[in-house]
Formats: sequence, structure tokens, C-alpha cells
Amino acid sequence: MNFLYSELLRCPLDKLALRQDNTQLRCASGHSFDIARQGYVNLLGPGDKRSRDPGDSKEMVVARRAFLSSGHYEPVARRLIELIRPLSGVDSVIVDAGCGEGYYLEQLGAQLPASRHGTPTVIGFDISKSAVQAATRRFAATWLVASNRNIPLAPGSVDCLLSLFGFPVFESFRTVLKDGGTLLTANAGPQHLIELREILYPSVRYSASTVVQQAESAGFSLGTSSALQFKTVPLHQSQIQQLLGMTPHLFRTSMAGKERAAQLDNFPVTVDVIFHLLVKGHTS
Repeated sequence: MNFLYSELLRCPLDKLALRQDNTQLRCASGHSFDIARQGYVNLLGPGDKRSRDPGDSKEMVVARRAFLSSGHYEPVARRLIELIRPLSGVDSVIVDAGCGEGYYLEQLGAQLPASRHGTPTVIGFDISKSAVQAATRRFAATWLVASNRNIPLAPGSVDCLLSLFGFPVFESFRTVLKDGGTLLTANAGPQHLIELREILYPSVRYSASTVVQQAESAGFSLGTSSALQFKTVPLHQSQIQQLLGMTPHLFRTSMAGKERAAQLDNFPVTVDVIFHLLVKGHTS
């Protein structure tokens, strides 16, 4: 698959512009990064990862791809499209920070405005190489392996940045967003997967989100907040295992909890998602 080059790309080592030279990206200092045959570039700097293979494992990516492709979270994708469509035009730059295997960006990309003058620039990145490799098979975008802490994009270049069920780094997000640009976050609400959590754990806890407070401390202002809650169709055992495998609950629950989950079948769960539209204030 061909790599979609963007002039917004920056070297993770010295922040200089990257130019494409055949199968590599190069900066003026001589740093070079190979374009993988799948159509992405690994722009993780040496200090950007805390393990040899950071982010979601190949098994988690496979589970997430299978579950999301079956349409159980389609209402979430529809709400994202409703929120982002008014913010995007043919010259917009839209970035998914922590794009995973690309499901939401693919759904969004299919609905973005297009004209004879062009289409929005769409960039997705994730710290997991396995996730980005899977994303390249979904649709054509600029795919990168990169970290939220060191986003390899030009400062002040992004119109809309997505942080969906991820780990936001608001200072980095603020750096790459334009003044007045929008950060859209999606996070689990208190009832998210409540039925499954009650099976997995002896007692269920929910910690109130501090996303808005953290964002405001970093110079964002809250535009709007909204919630989406629905119940899935009854899930078969294989789908329950896919859902468990794509979430942190796979690692947090005990063996006894996993054994209880393995007995479930025809089991609907509640999806509860909270969306925040946050606006970057103008720099002084």
C-alpha cells in the first residue's frame, strides 16, 4: 500500500520538516525513516517508548478489529461523525491521536466533505506498531507509529484532534492544534460495560473523569459535553472474549473473573460514552 505523505510531518528527533525521498522520509539534519511496505512510517524517537514493543499487542488488535468490525460500536462512530462534521472542510487537518486499528477514523473518513478542490487531510497515529499495521488495511490515510508525548507534526497545524478512549497528553495536543482548534475526547462513562464489570470483579468501582479539568489546566476551554448510552445486542461467547481482549479489563481481572466471563453467552452489555469538545485558546 502506498504511503500518503504530508508536508506537516516533522522529525521526532529535531522537529525539522520531513521530505519524502523514494522509500524514506528525511529531514535536513540527515535523519531518515523508512516507509514500511504496508504504507506507514515509524516516527517513534528513542525516548518515546518504555518497552520494546509498546502499546496494544497483536492479540489485542485482532480482538478489537473483530469486535468493532461486527458493528457493535457503530452508534459511537455515528455520534463522532455528527460532532466532527460541522468542524471539517475540504482544507481541514484531522488527526486521530491513538488511532488503534483505525475503525473510527475509517468511519469518519467515509463521511468527510470532498470537492474538486480536494479532501481533508487525515492522519492517524498510535504507539502500537501492530495497531497501525492493521489500520493501513482499512483505508487510505497518513498512518504513523508515534507517541502522544512527541507528536511528529508541525506546531499549530491541526484543526481537529481526536483522543478516543486513549491517554491524552494535553500539552502535546495544544502544541499541534491551531488557535481555536478543537480537541474531541471520548471516554467511558460510569455505566460502561457495567454488566461485564459486575461479572469480572467482586465490587465495581468508577472514578470520575478529570479530562475536562486537565484540559482546562493546559489552556483548553470546554465547548460542549454530551453522553451516549445504549445496550448492545446479546453477545455470543466469542464476542465477549473479543470485547474483554480489547480492553484493560483483560489484565486487571483475576483468573476467577476470566473464568466467570468464559461462561457467558447471549449477554448484552451497556455502552456508556462521554464526549467533550474542547477548544484551544489563542496564544498571547
